[in-house]
Amino acid sequence: MDLHFGDSKPTDEERSAVDALLGPPESSWEGADRSDADLRWARGGREARDRRDLLLPGLHAVNDRIGWISEGALDYLCRRLTVPPAEAYGVATFYAMFSVRPRPATVLHVCTDLACAAAGAPRLCAGIEARLGPGSGVSVERSPCLGLCERAPAALAIKAGDPVRTAVSAPATVEEAVLAANSPGSAPEEPPAALAVPQAGQDGLMLLHRVGVVDPSSLDDYRAHGGYTALRRAFELGPAGVIREVTDSGLVGRGGAAFPTGRKWQATASQPDRPHHLVCNADESEPGTFKDRVLMEGDPYALVEAMTVAGYATGAHKGYLYLRGEYPRALHLLEHAITQARARGLLGDDVLGQGYAFDIEIRRGAGAYICGEETALFNSIEGYRGEPRSKPPFPVEKGLFGKPTVENNVETLVNVLPILTMGAPAYAEIGTGRSTGPKLFCVSGSVERPGVYEVPFGATLGEVLALAGVREGLRAVLLGGAAGGFVRPDELDVPLTFEGTREAGTTLGSGVVMAFDDGVPLPRLLLRIAEFFRDESCGQCVPCRVGTVRQEEALHRIVERTGADAADDIALLREVGRAMRDASICGLGQTAWNAVESAIDRLGAYE
Repeated sequence: MDLHFGDSKPTDEERSAVDALLGPPESSWEGADRSDADLRWARGGREARDRRDLLLPGLHAVNDRIGWISEGALDYLCRRLTVPPAEAYGVATFYAMFSVRPRPATVLHVCTDLACAAAGAPRLCAGIEARLGPGSGVSVERSPCLGLCERAPAALAIKAGDPVRTAVSAPATVEEAVLAANSPGSAPEEPPAALAVPQAGQDGLMLLHRVGVVDPSSLDDYRAHGGYTALRRAFELGPAGVIREVTDSGLVGRGGAAFPTGRKWQATASQPDRPHHLVCNADESEPGTFKDRVLMEGDPYALVEAMTVAGYATGAHKGYLYLRGEYPRALHLLEHAITQARARGLLGDDVLGQGYAFDIEIRRGAGAYICGEETALFNSIEGYRGEPRSKPPFPVEKGLFGKPTVENNVETLVNVLPILTMGAPAYAEIGTGRSTGPKLFCVSGSVERPGVYEVPFGATLGEVLALAGVREGLRAVLLGGAAGGFVRPDELDVPLTFEGTREAGTTLGSGVVMAFDDGVPLPRLLLRIAEFFRDESCGQCVPCRVGTVRQEEALHRIVERTGADAADDIALLREVGRAMRDASICGLGQTAWNAVESAIDRLGAYE
């Protein structure tokens, strides 16, 4: 039986990349009788490691070193991990940042999503492509949102090598983007995270109060500004006490679903099955969202501390930080923070001398919006395609590796620190009765000061836009990102709470506030949203796989049409949208119609 891709063999550099991750092989299949090697591998012989979960890191290792993944490299990785090649190929081709075809070592990702499109991304792409044509040694790729919306239009250059060199050019010009691609070391330095926080240094901030104030690489600086006070308080309270504080605070998830955090932690902690797992979802890929990136780049130790608290409360001894692949600077800062925390006894076998063992492992995503869905994220970590699972069972019962798992995003976890330091009653006084605490909003588009803003729940949309300086000629505001909905300029008094936006017929989502002036062609914006969902659908279920294609096709037909000429296609859009909403497995298909529907009904996009 043929268990390999053919006679392709890995190069020495490809084998070195894999072996650097997995260690040297126990025996070599190179040079052995091929049928014997295949049989030994198939039976799980000396090469078997039973670590399919290292498939994604292994793909990264090769892609980072070489720039693409050859058949020989994939075959070698499969043999080391005893993963069937067909399944590994399905994983490698699932992610946008990987390539299984030869390409230049340098890839320049140019964002063409909503905020960047409105800021001139098409012109930027055309200019870059004219300068970096075939033979330039650079692959120019039009990319979905890079999480750099405050700098639109944005570009990210990634150069393969050891170590991987990255450079960010933003706000991108043709000259800066070309320089970042051709000579990363000479490109302008990426601006610090504090520049994405117009409120940096202001009094009264809770989640952003250290961003721009502390050195994100210094553990001592973090501790001098209140760091690890919350963890010490957690050890005083005990696991049950921590969960009680989080429950009493009214904290709900900040990713959009708004599930009570304390209930999720309690449900996980009470499961008898062991071990328990903690997963931090740092794969924010919703167009217009960049708050978690700013927190990780500006205050990385806060996330390390918050994950330790969450692990202690829920009985987990291992935390997985699933980090978006397009965030190289956050990766470097978090790797440093984890290493320093481990060296100082703040991670490891005996955290703070309290007899509690906890450690964190970073797992990088590779460009798949769907992996923001928690069960798709679990599949990705486990080495499978990032496709959502059916529920039940729910993750608190059977999550990562089939064990009880608590999953929260970065903003949710960082909120736990002020809850413990100030106490649940004081925290619950902030915001409203049903939406407590502070909330981060990612404001971009037609505003003077784009960035991440922290306000108490209950502030109005108009108040947040006033902080950012909305420009004249406001046409619409998109709340919640591509999966959210549009509101009109006369609806800016909507309170930014989960219940307030719901009553107003829209959604808060993950905190996207994207303003568009009357110079932005709305039909083309809707078409870009449809293209995004078509590209990002995992294809597992028919309503989403087919519906996102039909939605895009209809919007292509009516992009320049209105009134009676568009009526039939609008009727089709409504029918397809209802089918996706009612029958799709996960939130991607269920929300893919939201923004288009709101633009038609609230803004009269095709009248």
